[in-house]
Amino acid sequence: MADDPFALFDSWFAEARLSEPNDAEAMALATADADGHPSVRMVLLKGQDARGFVFYTNLDSRKGAELAANPNAGLLFHWKSLRRQVRIEGPVSAVSDGEADAYFATRGRDSRLGAWASDQSRPLADRATFEARVVAMRERFGDGDIPRPPRWSGFRVTPQRIEFWSDRDARLHERRLFLATDAGWSEGLLYP
Repeated sequence: MADDPFALFDSWFAEARLSEPNDAEAMALATADADGHPSVRMVLLKGQDARGFVFYTNLDSRKGAELAANPNAGLLFHWKSLRRQVRIEGPVSAVSDGEADAYFATRGRDSRLGAWASDQSRPLADRATFEARVVAMRERFGDGDIPRPPRWSGFRVTPQRIEFWSDRDARLHERRLFLATDAGWSEGLLYP
């Protein structure tokens, strides 16, 4: 058994990038509001290292508000082509402004304009309203630089628990569980 869940994740993620037909970095993000009401949606992994797993969003979105009220999250990667899943749970913290700025600068121009134009998760009267806001942002910034909006940033999930699930015949799956401890990681198996 491996004793480094990050190395195992990197290995599985590299395989998924070669085999998944779409978005190997797609992950389900589960959050809960202050009252414990859950919500889940798909987001994209934009960075991972020994500090955790990073994604970006509008801080005023539903997920942003939920993470502000309850800074804990669950992530799920499901790589169907490999018949594997990875579940990650832990506390969430904001990435630094420098990290958010650096990632935002790598996004396509239209995506950066969309971040300015969108009031993510808020009611929208019609599609034309949003499209008009994108046009207005295009006019505002012209051919110049598009800085990161103040309400747009990223979060890092620092794993306390990482489970690696492998599909097996007759539903006799393999589940390897890593738990963060003061001394590093403990590892064990779970019944399928």
